Amino acid sequence: MKQFQHVLRERSITQSMSRKGNCYDNAVIENFFGIMKSKFLYLNEFESIEHFKQELEKYIEYYNNKRIKAKLKGLSPVVQCRIQTLVAAQVKLSV
Repeated sequence: MKQFQHVLRERSITQSMSRKGNCYDNAVIENFFGIMKSKFLYLNEFESIEHFKQELEKYIEYYNNKRIKAKLKGLSPVVQCRIQTLVAAQVKLSV
């Protein structure tokens, strides 16, 4: 949308887009927003924007650090990422 692109340019914001019709770069964030809406937004009531922000920060902390996933063999995303980083570092050191 031209108006939206103009507002972004005015604020020196670079729009993140792939070529037209390619939605793959949005898949991860779209998945996050879908989960966040169904597990957080729709299940809670908020007294104010400030209350919403506080609760959202708590939810993101939980989502990244405490939530376990079967795909990650029962680990949280942050723990899994740290393990992968350590393994990659060990592989580089052994080469």
